[in-house]
Amino acid sequence: VHLVESGGGLVQPGGSLRLSCAASGFTFSSSAMSWARQAPGKGLEWVSGIHSDGITYYADSMKGRFTISRDNAKNTLYLQIDSLKPEDTAYYYCVLGTWSIPEAWGQGTQVIVSS
Repeated sequence: VHLVESGGGLVQPGGSLRLSCAASGFTFSSSAMSWARQAPGKGLEWVSGIHSDGITYYADSMKGRFTISRDNAKNTLYLQIDSLKPEDTAYYYCVLGTWSIPEAWGQGTQVIVSS
């Protein structure tokens, strides 16, 4: 299993980012996938998940500004983040599986929200 995140960076408050996760080594199209994050000095926090059939779910605190999606033809998972806030600063991780049953993690991509 290989999960490679990209798309992070420095962005001003109010801006948007789209994170990507290129997946390989397993059958992406039939796998549940998730995003998690870890802010500086804090624990891991689940963000969102998407089933193989495209059904999505979000942590309560993430509803509204986060949109998870997938492109099975490209074996790629996405996370769109809008109206970024400084508290969104974190490493964002792509996860094979669900929050309750994670199977593999990517190396993470850093998002810094600052003016």
